[in-house]
This record gives sequence, structure tokens and C-alpha cells, in this order.
Amino acid sequence: MKGPHNILRLIRTGATLERTGAMGVVLDAFDAPKPLRMAARLLGWPFKWLGYKGDPTMPPAPRALTALGPAYIKFGQVLSTRPDVVGDTMATQLRILQDKLPPFSVGEAKKMVEYELGVSVDSVFSEFSEPVAAASIAQVHKATLVQTGETVAVKVLRPHIEKDFRKDIDAFYFAAGMIEALAPSSRRLRPMDVIAHFEGVVMGELDLRLESAAASEFAANTTDDPGFQLPEVKWELSGRRVMTLGWADGIPLGDNAALDAAGHDRVALSERVLQLFLQHALRDGYFHADMHQGNLKVAPNGDIIALDFGIMGHIDEYTRRVYAEILYGFIRRDYKRVAEVHFEAGYVPSDQDVDEFARALRAVGEPIFGMDATRISMGRLLSYLFEVTERFGMQTRTELILLQRTMVVVEGVARSLDPKMNIWNVAKPIVEDYIKTSIGPRAFARDLGKTALVLARFGPRLPGLMEQALIAQAQGKAEPQNSSVKTAVVSALLGALIGGGLVAVIEAFF
Repeated sequence: MKGPHNILRLIRTGATLERTGAMGVVLDAFDAPKPLRMAARLLGWPFKWLGYKGDPTMPPAPRALTALGPAYIKFGQVLSTRPDVVGDTMATQLRILQDKLPPFSVGEAKKMVEYELGVSVDSVFSEFSEPVAAASIAQVHKATLVQTGETVAVKVLRPHIEKDFRKDIDAFYFAAGMIEALAPSSRRLRPMDVIAHFEGVVMGELDLRLESAAASEFAANTTDDPGFQLPEVKWELSGRRVMTLGWADGIPLGDNAALDAAGHDRVALSERVLQLFLQHALRDGYFHADMHQGNLKVAPNGDIIALDFGIMGHIDEYTRRVYAEILYGFIRRDYKRVAEVHFEAGYVPSDQDVDEFARALRAVGEPIFGMDATRISMGRLLSYLFEVTERFGMQTRTELILLQRTMVVVEGVARSLDPKMNIWNVAKPIVEDYIKTSIGPRAFARDLGKTALVLARFGPRLPGLMEQALIAQAQGKAEPQNSSVKTAVVSALLGALIGGGLVAVIEAFF
């Protein structure tokens, strides 16, 4: 039954956009060409009666996405950070989706807390407010602890949220399969893998125990970061469907009027939010991957406060170095090196021409330099990048999806604070610092040290391995395996690195 169910779900998506009046608004926002407008109208209008009505008090686009469900809301949250793509009016309207969605009752929330924690709400909290924020996955209540009088935030998952997400994800899988079948050229983008990645991220977000652990790890990594705060997790009052944290007072990062009234420097804030993201991604390989305005506040002292740790990104050391070299190459306008890095990392098939790829990257990068954001169409830039990746047969890198998506979101947040911000100028000091510490002689020495530590752990086994190889050689059982003996000797000598030093071992060996 999944096939018919998913076909109906996709038809209903178009019908809901038509019924709520969002179809025309969305097409206008993306400056859709006339043929696409006609096709969308022809497909949507006959099935309009199947569409969800939604909340008529909302603007058309958030009304449609809210009616369609949590996965669509997530998509709208990303677009809300991109006024350069969808326009200022729609971006502002879509911010409703960040933390102002219709809540469920406080009674249901209390039942969830009591069921999850195994205690009565009144025995733990002297006060438990109506919802203060409601998003696609959960809502937040302000509460006061009985024992200490401390004000906390209690996050509670929406009822039946797992079932709702599963329904949407099934439809997305169906759509991805249809795209691959009807448009074979799209397979290089690996739409099924992309949906699988999205599924993994979302299902992890639905277990608040994992979010608590993520918040704890993120806090340990960023303790010494100036101008950055995280609320403390209350482990004893957290579980799978409930999470309790310290309360964070501040102004939402998307409320420019309030930020100006409080005397905060929006230009400085725009630079800091972008640099913090890059620092966490490059230095730690662990970053907040849902940094829209609804998850960021500004404390009275000007610090940026991050909330909601359900989606966190992780990239390994090698990938971080590749990503940093690509960014650094763009910053230096060294497009040949950017192209070479893509080939070295296997991002572009080896049968392609590196010089041609470098020229294509130059066409992407050069328009950015010397311009402020008001003169750059990110929509056109992304469209051209898509054409470049298609031309050179690049496949979607699922391990970079969150990084790329978050970069788009964070850039949108930063530019909502300062529309004239130049992403490359702001990123330059962070990327340069990472290059100095992670690529070059110091990084090479550090990598050797890590390798030596690994060898040291296996050191006790090296004499035995060497003895076995020598005995086998003496018994004539391994005459053609001189390489095995050499390998054992080299391994033993490398193990001696720990005690004798690199220079002495090299001299002894050679």
C-alpha cells in the first residue's frame, strides 16, 4: 500500500499549496519560468479539493507547510534563513515555522513528563508554564525547580511525532525513486542516499537522550569560546521524550529591531555567528547543524546563545582538511588548487580535466569577490554550481550534506543581521588559522605522534611477530616471503620510535 499512499501524499502536497494560496507565492519567490508556472497550476488546480486547509490566520506559505507536516516544516525553516533566495517578505513569514507553531496542550505535556520521568510534575516543578515556544519536533515550557528555585526550560516531544515523520519520509523515498527512474541523470546526486541521510538525522532528533548527550559534548568543546554560551543539561530530569536545561534569557537573533533597541552591534554578531560555525566545524569536527534564528539568542552581555541540539554534524579530520583547503583556495582565488583538491579527494572523477574544472570554479568564485551581499544572487550562484557539478559528473557526498546545508543556513542568518556581509572576508581568519595548525609541518609532526601511539599499543606483539617470521624463514616455509620479514623488521623499528627517537631509528635502518 506504500505506493498508492505516497502518490496520494505527493498529489496532496501540490493540492495543499494550491488550496492555501501558497502555490503562486512560492513560484513568485523562486522567480519560476512561465512553463513551470503553467505546469504547476495544471497539476495542482484539479486536485485542489484534496489539499489541507491549514490555519487561515497564517500567511500562505507557512500555512501550507504547517498543514503538510513536520518534514515540510523543516524545509521551510531552511528557506526562512535565505531572504536572498526567497525574498525578504517570504523569509520573514517563514520564520513563524522556527518556534511559533501551534502548540499542544500543557496538560498533554505534563502527562508526557510524568510518564517519561516517573514522577509527578508538582513534586519536581513549583511552576510549569504554558508553551513558550513550539516548533516542528517539540515545544518548550518554562518551569521552576522545587528544590533549588532555579528556572529551567523543559522540552517535550510532540505527540505521535515519530509516526508523522515516518509518513513524510516514506513519501520522500517514493519521490526520490521516481526521480531516479524517470531522470537517470539525477542518479549522480544520489537522491535515495540523501533521503536516507535525512532519515537518520531526523530519527536521531526524535530521541532527546541523544540530544542531551550532544549538548554535553558540544559544551565540552566550546567552553573557552569567547562570546558563546550553552545552557546546562539537567540529566536527572531528562529522558527519551523530555529534556530539561537551564533557562537562557536573551533576544532572538532574528529580531533586528529588538537587537538595535538593546544596543547590540548586528555587524559584529553577523561575523561572530559565521566564524563560530566555521571554528566548530574545522577545529572540532562537531557543529550545530540547525543554526536558524529560532535556535539562537543574544544574551544581555552580547554573547550568542545556542539552543536545540537535536541535529549536530560530525566530519572527520581528513574531510575537514579537504574542506578547509577548498575554502582557503577560494579565499586566495587559487582555483587550480581548489580543483586539484577535488580530484585528490575523489570528489570529481579522475577522467575529467582538472584545468577545465578550475576554469568552471573561477566562473563561480570571481563574481563574489569585491561585492557585498546585496549585489550577489545566491539563487543564481547555486544554480550555476549545480550546472558545474552536473557537467563534471560529481556525485553527492552524503557525509557533507549537513555541512553544506548548515553553511547555507548560517550564511542566511548572518546576512539577515548584516545584508552587506561578505562571507569570504569573514571566513578568512578562521580558515587561515586552521590551515596553519592542521596542514603543514606541525600537522605532519602531530600525525606522526598519533601513528607512534598506535604502534606503541601493538608494541608488545612485535617481537613475537618478528620471531614467527624468522622461524618460518629458517625452516624454509617462507622462502618467497622476504617481504614479510622486512615488514616485521620495519614494524619493530617503528615501534622503537617510542623509545629511541625518529632520527636514531632512520640512521640504524639505513
